[in-house]
Amino acid sequence: MPRSTADEHDQMTALTQLITQIRACRHCEAELPEDVHPIIQASSSAKILIAGLAPGAAANRSGLPFDDASGDRLREWLGVTRQQFYDPRLFAILPMAFCYPGRGASGDLPPPKICADKWRRALLEQLPHIELTLPIGQYAQQYHFNDNNTVTARVSSWQAYGGQIMPLPHPSPRNNIWLKRHPWFVKTLLPELKQRVASIITPVI
Repeated sequence: MPRSTADEHDQMTALTQLITQIRACRHCEAELPEDVHPIIQASSSAKILIAGLAPGAAANRSGLPFDDASGDRLREWLGVTRQQFYDPRLFAILPMAFCYPGRGASGDLPPPKICADKWRRALLEQLPHIELTLPIGQYAQQYHFNDNNTVTARVSSWQAYGGQIMPLPHPSPRNNIWLKRHPWFVKTLLPELKQRVASIITPVI
């Protein structure tokens, strides 16, 4: 049955309250290298879920997810503009951790697991209109697929997932070698991804 206006209002209110709680969360403050700054983008009407890892240093400074070279590449992969990407009616951007975890020896540290354990299930329940989920990188894929495959194995099997979920490698420049080793990603997967994204967001714009 179609959702009533009252149901949609309740959904929006519940999600707004949840996001307010997340932005006020200080659960991991003692373990984080900088001021706590949870970054999240979501609307109950969102059509596409981007499941990333955690905000990077640039995003932590600006307050915008994927506000760096990785984001530029991701938007190119999706075939969307910045305006479209940052429209919560189109894209829910829910990383596995909402705060910048700091730097490690070979890049940013992994997202603290406690963040997804505390917030993710409740958030996903408030997104009833998601038509496409894009888990980016190992940690997001482990959560959404619950298997022991590698990123390469999952991405190369993208056609087996039925079009509602498409695993992606991280768009970081650090993955340039991976992209060169797997030219099928650009030639085969990306055209399908762009077409799928366009078919979902065009009626909304």
